[in-house]
Amino acid sequence: MTRAGRLVEVGARNRTIPPALRRALQHRDRGCRFPGCGVPFGQGHHLRHWPRGGSTTLSNLALLCRRHHRAVHEEGYQVARGVDGALRFTRPDGRPIPEVPRAPSVPSDPSAALRAHDGVPRITARTAAPAWGGERLDVGWALDVLRPPANPLEVPSVPNSAVGAERPGQDSGHDDIVFDLVLENDQDPTPAA
Repeated sequence: MTRAGRLVEVGARNRTIPPALRRALQHRDRGCRFPGCGVPFGQGHHLRHWPRGGSTTLSNLALLCRRHHRAVHEEGYQVARGVDGALRFTRPDGRPIPEVPRAPSVPSDPSAALRAHDGVPRITARTAAPAWGGERLDVGWALDVLRPPANPLEVPSVPNSAVGAERPGQDSGHDDIVFDLVLENDQDPTPAA
């Protein structure tokens, strides 16, 4: 420690991070250091790995959450400390991951903070009213749009009301193909004779 009480370096003789060093790491990093994560707890990661001569010192450790620690060890992401002391994260293809600012903290009384910032909230009888006009939902089309396609080249279909079915062999004046409206339950739109 310096005279001002700043922690300079703490180390251990083995790979396991002792409790005092873990507390110092938690105090320094304040959560996962992966850009944009911010999970408040995590695992100590050796920047230079222990089997390759990396020491268990504060300068060689970074706090990573479980998911990002696995990403660094098993998915090809990399982390290194630059000459300026800042951590640099890279994707498996070598492209850098830009640093993301920490999310603002949430006050203990968010309502009071909003009133202090914006004054009285403007809540009316229409505040929570949807802009929906009351039309029926085409569930099949909605599910086609929302579900991830099994085939990346698959394109969501249009609503049933707009889908046509080809009927070759009928004379329509359009290259012998007629498009009739396909109704739900495959009903024939022509009246029964």
